[in-house]
Amino acid sequence: MPSFNFKSITEYHKHFELPDPQNPLLSVLHTELEEEEEEEEENCDTHSFEEPIELCCDFYAIGFKKIISGEITYGRTKYDCSNGTLLFTAPNQRLSFKDLVFSSESYHIAFHKDYIQSLDIYQKIKKYNFFNYHVNEALHLSPKEEQIVKDIFKNITIEYHNNQDEFSKEIIISQLDTLLKYADRFYKRQFLDRTDNNKILITKFKEILNAYFEQNLLAEEGIPTVDWMAAQLNVSHRYMSDTIKAETGKTAIDQINLFLVEEAKSLLLNPNLSISETAYQLGFEYPQYFTRVFKKKVGMSPKAYIEAHSLN
Repeated sequence: MPSFNFKSITEYHKHFELPDPQNPLLSVLHTELEEEEEEEEENCDTHSFEEPIELCCDFYAIGFKKIISGEITYGRTKYDCSNGTLLFTAPNQRLSFKDLVFSSESYHIAFHKDYIQSLDIYQKIKKYNFFNYHVNEALHLSPKEEQIVKDIFKNITIEYHNNQDEFSKEIIISQLDTLLKYADRFYKRQFLDRTDNNKILITKFKEILNAYFEQNLLAEEGIPTVDWMAAQLNVSHRYMSDTIKAETGKTAIDQINLFLVEEAKSLLLNPNLSISETAYQLGFEYPQYFTRVFKKKVGMSPKAYIEAHSLN
């Protein structure tokens, strides 16, 4: 499979034989077939990447397409194709495409961090987790959401191709900021719509923790990290954390600590185990840290917990 690493937006344009970008740090592309061209298409109103390729770009990108068929992968993860899809990628994320067929109309915005680095939006983007999601966690839009997104893309496209003046960048950034805010809202809707899938993910999350404990891996390997848990679930840690937070109101780390505390409650009542031994068995490197976590979750120290139950 051919692999391409694009260090600049201009390099990306040249490779795909696109017109030079209006700004070397910003690119806005809108693809739409004319009616005569559409009639010549075998499947009417589609474009395709027939040859498999792999891309890695040193800039942010936002793409809107209606995926008809084919495969997009990120690492080992296959993308679940769906109509009306928004895809966000951060610099140096690697994507691969195979037999991809998508609708004739699509939008693509690419911007280098230098374009936004001195602006407030640069810090905001760091807080938007969807720029770090795996491809199969793209945003799937409802028809109404799709129209909102298209309107914003159109506004950005018009300003991008307008004669650049002192207001152009401010207007484009304002529209981009609006697009990201809507994306954040729509992602939260997607989490709610996928409640059943969320519950399955959380169930699997707990099953992995149980198996880890039963195999004595806590004592041998230490407390599992959020990254490790996400890898077992085959999703990004950001997506896993957001799903768990949306469904339970607690973070993934909170859920891991709650699991450890529940196991600790049983172990602490074993007269053959000291508090330190309990801490080590649960993967805590330092008993003091175990005591702090336990007290925060239970409202009393391990010692006080043992004393309270010894009176019953």
